[in-house]
Parts: sequence; structure tokens; C-alpha cells
Amino acid sequence: MKEKNQNFFFELELEEDQSIKLAFWADARSIAAFEYFGDVISFDTTYNTNRYNLVYGSFVGVNHHGQSTLLGCSLMKNEEIESFKWLFQCWLRCMGGNAPKGFLTDQCASMKRHIMKNIPSKLNGYKGHAKIEQEMSQVVWNSHSKDSFDRNWNDFLLNFGLVDNKWLSSIEAQFQDVYTHQKFREVQAQFRGKANCITRLTNSALGYSVYEVGEQVSSSIFNKFVVTYDSVAAEIKCQCLLFESRGILCRHALSVLSFEQVSQVSLRYILERWSKKVKRRHTHIKNSHDEPLLEQRSKSFDELVFRSQNICEFASESEELTVILHRAYDTVMIEMEELKAKRKGTSSLSHEDANLESVNELQSPPRIRTRGRPKNRLGSKKY
Repeated sequence: MKEKNQNFFFELELEEDQSIKLAFWADARSIAAFEYFGDVISFDTTYNTNRYNLVYGSFVGVNHHGQSTLLGCSLMKNEEIESFKWLFQCWLRCMGGNAPKGFLTDQCASMKRHIMKNIPSKLNGYKGHAKIEQEMSQVVWNSHSKDSFDRNWNDFLLNFGLVDNKWLSSIEAQFQDVYTHQKFREVQAQFRGKANCITRLTNSALGYSVYEVGEQVSSSIFNKFVVTYDSVAAEIKCQCLLFESRGILCRHALSVLSFEQVSQVSLRYILERWSKKVKRRHTHIKNSHDEPLLEQRSKSFDELVFRSQNICEFASESEELTVILHRAYDTVMIEMEELKAKRKGTSSLSHEDANLESVNELQSPPRIRTRGRPKNRLGSKKY
């Protein structure tokens, strides 16, 4: 793959017997995709190779359609802290030293100790509903037909001076103009869920407000969430952490913005990674798997045979030329053997100095005895 694509990145750490201890690789498309979708990364090590008992790990991001995109792969002989440290350092080098903003991982204890996490603190404080939320709740839940809802809603807008409020259309239009269809549908689901929310201001000072948002999940059950809004910084945070985990404003935050009569959300909440206009440079990079791979060793052999045939035909014209060619062969053979011996003594390989000859010297890890049916089971076949 390195010969086919010079931007293919890989690094290896070998055991004394030249078998693989640790390996990391990423193709050019993955490296380019990280530029756009590398803000939050998931790393999973749930797969084990059956024959050699190597742990397979994958770095995965999410593109602007909400789909998974591969950002690197690894093989590890163990899941110790030093192995993860080596792997993450390789991955950072591959991605130009740019660490993601968020890193999601499985339940591996070693990895947890290696990755530092900052968990946002939760806010508290719950009280009764204000009059405006009570009136809105009456309109939403006690209107039994379209006509009655329209009448009650218009009365509600008149009573609270909200007739000219264009909040819903303007806020929703912000997301619709920018986001892909898939992501905008997810945003719309949050707007629909806002109808089940009742918002109440609990505290406010110097432009910083604390709200309690009650979300009705059944006729008698409300889930309560604390939402804070800083009107000066145009920053909103909800206890449910939907934006922090999925990159979409939640219905609780939208309810508070509606209560505050905010006509445009801050651009920090309209993520470019979900944009339908994102520059997709990574999709124009040829993947190593886009065409059938040729066996490089066979390809090199064919090229050498072709060139050698021409040289041999030329040298066979005289004894003097034949002697010159034999002498050249001896010199080249000594040089190649020295290089081969030097490569064999190297305990690690990286994408900068690796070539196919050194890779071909790698030894397979020791095979393990796998569980399953006995090999001499009646009716089994040998291959």
C-alpha cells in the first residue's frame, strides 16, 4: 500500500523475533477526513484476531451525514498502558499532532487511566412553574382539535405580546440552510420535542439566567432539566448534554431560547462538520482499496526479469562484457545483503523509512490454540 500511495501512513513495533507487537496504519483518505471530522473520535478494541490473538482497534469519526468514517486502524499484542500510549502517539503523529476535542472509548481500564476526562458539573435547583408556562401547557395539552388549538394559541400570543415573534421560523431556517438533510431531520425532531417542554426561570443576574425545563413524558410524569443561558456571551448549556454528545441543540435549550426570544442562535451551535457545503477533499483521494491490489513482490520480480533479459542479451555478445556483468552482479549482491542484514536488526518501522523488503522480513506472531470443534471430528475435512 505504501508503494501504491506515498501518503499511506504506518508504524510498527516488533518483538525480538521480528513478529508484530504493535501496528498502526491509516490511508490518505482517512488522514484527509480527519481534517473535517476529527473533532470527536471513537476508539474501540472489541475485536480480537482468532489466529494470532492480536487485538484490533479502530479510530472512527462521524461525517456530516452522521455516518461513521474510518480514521485509522491498529493491532496490539496486549492492552497495557504503554501499548495505548504508543498507539495514541502514532495516531497523533499521523494526524499532524492535532488532538480531537472529544475521545470516546470502550470500558478498557488501562485506556481509562491513560485518557484524562473532564466531566461537566451538573446544575441543581427546582421550583414551581411560572404563569407563562402554565398557559402554554394548557394550550398544548387541552386543545382537542386543530381549530381549538389555533384559537387558544392566538389568544396565548396576544396575552403575552408574542404575535410578531418569528423565533421558530428564523432559528429553524438557520439549521436548514446549512445542515445536510439527515442532520436537519435530527434537529427538527428536537424542535418537535419542544412542544412537550415547560420552561421556568429560577434565577437571573447580570445577563446570566438559570432555567428549569420540565419535559412531559407521560400524563403525570415530568423529567426536569437545568438550562443556563448567558445572554452576553450568547451561550446556552443544558443538563442533558445532548449538544456536547451529539452536536445538536436539545429541545430543552431550544425552549429556553424561545423563552428568551432569541431570533438567531450563536454560530458556535451550528457546526460546520454537519454542513452540506463542507469541502470534501478527502473523497477525491484514491483509497488503497479502490482498485485490486497487485502483489508488489511479483510485480517487482517481473520488472527485474524484463530489464535483466535486455542486459544479459547485450553482455552475451562478448566475453569481456560478460565478465563486467558478473562483476557488477557480485557487487550489487553484496550491497543488497548488507542492507538486508541492517534492516533485519531494526526493531521498529515507520512510514518514513519503510520499504517492501523490510516489510517482507516481518514474521507472523505465534499462533494460538483456538477453541472450537476438534480437528479430528467425524466428517471434518483438512485443507
